[in-house]
Amino acid sequence: MNLLTVGISHHSAPVRALERVAISADEVTKILDELLRREHVCEALVLSTCNRVEVYVVAETFHGGLDDVTSVLARHAGAEVAELADHLYVFYAGAAVEHLFSVSAGLDSMVVGEAQILGQLRQAYGTADEAGTVGKTLHELAQQALRVGKRVHTETGIDGEGASVVSEALADAEIALNGLAGRSALVIGAGSMGGLAAAQLKRAGIGEVVIANRTAANGARLAESLRADGVVARAADLADLCSAIAAADLVVTCTGAVGAVVTEDVVAAALTVRDDRPLLCCDLGLPRDIAAEVADLPGVTVVDLESLQQRLWDKQGGTESERAAQVVAEEVRNYLAAQRSAEVTPTVTALRKRAAEVVDSELLRLDSRLPELDGDVRDELTRTVRRVVDKLLHTPTVRVKQLASTPGGVGYADALRELFELDPQATAVLGIPQADDGLPGGATVAQARLRDRAGQDGEDR
Repeated sequence: MNLLTVGISHHSAPVRALERVAISADEVTKILDELLRREHVCEALVLSTCNRVEVYVVAETFHGGLDDVTSVLARHAGAEVAELADHLYVFYAGAAVEHLFSVSAGLDSMVVGEAQILGQLRQAYGTADEAGTVGKTLHELAQQALRVGKRVHTETGIDGEGASVVSEALADAEIALNGLAGRSALVIGAGSMGGLAAAQLKRAGIGEVVIANRTAANGARLAESLRADGVVARAADLADLCSAIAAADLVVTCTGAVGAVVTEDVVAAALTVRDDRPLLCCDLGLPRDIAAEVADLPGVTVVDLESLQQRLWDKQGGTESERAAQVVAEEVRNYLAAQRSAEVTPTVTALRKRAAEVVDSELLRLDSRLPELDGDVRDELTRTVRRVVDKLLHTPTVRVKQLASTPGGVGYADALRELFELDPQATAVLGIPQADDGLPGGATVAQARLRDRAGQDGEDR
């Protein structure tokens, strides 16, 4: 089986392309089901956040799995595979493991070191597990990725400033409004991002927070928690957006809705009943929650994922990022070594079983030839023969496990199967293959293949 990752993120695509592929929380289960119904996909997990969509699958073959995943993403985006090819990246086998560990550590985030990705990965795993699309390989991989992320955030200072896309956006808002203390904010969306935004606003000394959410009960619950923390807060109906925007200094949106929630008409109407105060809008939705035309209205400034992407593109995490990368590299080596070692276990088991069968057969033949042999002698002889076989097998079986933990070491298990004519079906390997088997391991080669295949598909049409 082959571990394969196909993704699109702020690293590989502009926000407009990300918007096309974005998968809302309501759509994830449907996408997982569609993936698992494909011919070559055995397990599937979808990680969808405000700046990435990644599909992790266990596939029977690399190319079959790649075709299945890209066709599902293209259908969802309403595009041809060729249209997406330039923005997609592909990781295979060990490179896919390294990528997921880097993601969980926050090293691949728009804001390096942000910790929200751990909760998002946990939620992605939970959704896939509940949908029944996670098997042994993705279960072990996801659990280890979560442990790696926790270790990085515990042992390094990569998240020392508590930075996130939300905090970076609100930092821009604070500059634009000359401070948030005493201001009025409207938060549209009461999910995890909305809760994080509300918490950040509280720390900034916001004067009042109004929560508007599609599910009124969730908005009321977030407003109540803010009041419990001493913040003036209330819930509002989405139907009253115009009046809520008119009263706000800052609007933060993070709904995950498919279409624009804040339209030009609504904001324009709000501007007619408010004073000349500037209006700052932070759009953290993917797809975007605020219509593009809103930014052209007088007195309105929009900070969105696209502007954040441009500002943070070259921002580096410094020494702590380097330390985090070292932890990730160590964890990847250990994980792959353990996987390689586990791969030879069926071979070792089959070898010992074969040896036991030979011993039993020979002892049975001895009984038929020497039926008068004394029982005590027969028992001692049996123990002696088994000890001899165990000692002969001890060193090669221990060494093959040790050697298997090194790159290319599974070849020793292949040699054992060949030399002792072990049943390949009985010793089938179900672990994660390595990139040294002649297939592409990382994004560069695999993405080139993806483009080639997309181009061929286009010519065939």
